[in-house]
Amino acid sequence: MVLEETTLKERFKEIRSKSLAICEPLSLEDHVVQPVVDVSPPKWHLGHTTWFFETFILAPHDPGYKNFDNNYGYLFNSYYETVGARVIRTDRGNMTRPSVDKIIDYRRYVDKALEDFLEGELGNRLTALIELGLQHEQQHQELLYYDIKYILGNNPLFPEYLPLNAKNGTKDTREVGHLEIDEVLYTIGFDKTGFHFDNELGVHKTYLHGCVVEDRLVTNGEYLEFVLDGGYQDFRHWLSEGWDWVKTNNIKAPFHWHLQDNEWQVYSLRGGLCPIELSEPVAHVSFFEADAFAKWKDKRLLTEFEWEVACKQYGRISENSNFSDLASFSPETAQSDNNQLFGDVWEWTSGAYRPYPFYKAPEGAVGEYNGKFMINQMVLRGGSCATSKSHIRSTYRNFFHPHLRWMFSGIRLASDL
Repeated sequence: MVLEETTLKERFKEIRSKSLAICEPLSLEDHVVQPVVDVSPPKWHLGHTTWFFETFILAPHDPGYKNFDNNYGYLFNSYYETVGARVIRTDRGNMTRPSVDKIIDYRRYVDKALEDFLEGELGNRLTALIELGLQHEQQHQELLYYDIKYILGNNPLFPEYLPLNAKNGTKDTREVGHLEIDEVLYTIGFDKTGFHFDNELGVHKTYLHGCVVEDRLVTNGEYLEFVLDGGYQDFRHWLSEGWDWVKTNNIKAPFHWHLQDNEWQVYSLRGGLCPIELSEPVAHVSFFEADAFAKWKDKRLLTEFEWEVACKQYGRISENSNFSDLASFSPETAQSDNNQLFGDVWEWTSGAYRPYPFYKAPEGAVGEYNGKFMINQMVLRGGSCATSKSHIRSTYRNFFHPHLRWMFSGIRLASDL
């Protein structure tokens, strides 16, 4: 038990310090910007993840703990109705105060209290709650990368977040291979030991018809063919709601693509605005775009259950898997030994985000974590170049509304046998 607590304390320090490291390249002004409702100011993420530990662990379980500032619950609560009132999401960018320095002081205060708390005896319930807090912070670290890219990528100067780095491996687009899924009954959901979110529970059987799954992600070059073929001007490829979204928002290409002097360029966290690498996976596409591209190719997206089965059979995480640990912060060209089921981009599936059979939300505030969002969203799988390697698994269910694309989202195709 002592070893487990020591490991938990080490993980706490490591994960908490990473959030500050992510924000280190930013200016003070970068920390405050909220260009759209889906993007939160970086300093809000730093405050919110700290509030989570203070509110759900220290305040109710450490008798000697005193809140850093009683107003912070109102400022940094995200969507927990159980906990109380909060600043509405659209107003997070109005919080010029507290200052970034004050929020960092807040983090240090809570970190010191929690590190001391971890020296005591922890039961299974508290240990699980702290682990949830760490996984929650890793989710916000990924959101930080999305939001920082949105903030800097919409600056007229396209400033870089970090300098361009040399990428490993070939830049040649390899031929598409195929992964076969047999027609049989499969088990879906988390059925192991270890951490998992509640939306992975409800282990159940699902019958799948046979299909063929492409063994790499769709590339920029392949998607550019769709753009040049008039894919955004042809309603026949699009769902009705997607076609309305294209016309209303004048969508012509993936998010962060820019046509300058008749050359397509893409904004990247490393290097700023750069020419598009045709061999790299396309990123920042909505579900509507992914679905339209699949129809244009006379193929389809995987169901989320097909994806999970393919990942369990063929997916593997290696030291070269493209997660945030590698700090490339961009999808990379598929190598011969990598089918890209883990990392690079979250893969849109055709699965609606709904509860599994037998699902029941946990009691209390943590029950608001996933269950109440199970409507009008689509499931993505596999993680991205902004995901921590220790955060992902084959049963992990991410979810976003079908029009969103500021996250690292991409496409894998399938065909029926």
